[in-house]
Amino acid sequence: MSTSSARQSVLSNSGSGSNIASAGEKPYQHHASQSVQTIHQANSPGLRVPSNRKTIYDRHLNRSRNSDLSRASFAYLFAEMVTYAQRRVTGIQDLERRLNEQGYPLGLRLLDLLFYRSASSSASSSLTASSTSSSPPNRPLRILPLLHLIHGPLWRLLFQRPADALEHSVSPQTPNEYMITDNDPLVNTYISVPKEMSMLNCAAFVAGIIEGVCDGCGFEAKVTAHNQGTEMWPSRTVFLVRFGDSVMEREKMLERAGVK
Repeated sequence: MSTSSARQSVLSNSGSGSNIASAGEKPYQHHASQSVQTIHQANSPGLRVPSNRKTIYDRHLNRSRNSDLSRASFAYLFAEMVTYAQRRVTGIQDLERRLNEQGYPLGLRLLDLLFYRSASSSASSSLTASSTSSSPPNRPLRILPLLHLIHGPLWRLLFQRPADALEHSVSPQTPNEYMITDNDPLVNTYISVPKEMSMLNCAAFVAGIIEGVCDGCGFEAKVTAHNQGTEMWPSRTVFLVRFGDSVMEREKMLERAGVK
């Protein structure tokens, strides 16, 4: 008797509890669904959208124009890039080729960013001058305007200063060769090259950037970095730009047509 009465009391308590749960079922299920949804969003792969629904793609490109980056951070990242490119290489030329390939896509994207900023600055200056017509800068059609674009605006965008020299080969056998000189490349500042690899120049990464800019403008070119150190500038680097035959033929046609 005592056992059956106790069992009946337990059943009656559980039944009352189920009634209480059923009475509060809707708010409990609502909170549970919210918690499950939040966990699913937190564990879902892909882009994480912040609470204000804005990502890095909504940031204005000109906000960081004059901001300086940490040299220590750059040195660490670039050293890791060199280490990554050094894996399974057959020699110095293979390593420089891989560094060149790393810089090439960056040159393509920097070209668009450079023209975007030039267009926005020219538009703002025209608005200041109360002008109704403003044309964005055109891509260069001749070799010299392209090289001046690389020597000046591109170098300032990358290193906050222009390159140190721009020269043309005086040899009649190589009229397609131009040289851009940097007396103290930033990419070589924190790189220690061993003696057995003295011919290595990690500025091949910058050579890839230059090559990407040239190809992005429609100038087929091959760019290489060469050590030309002096007593004053031991890490002096010359970037040799060799344009293709099609580019030189187009250059002669535009010169005869009077296009600058």
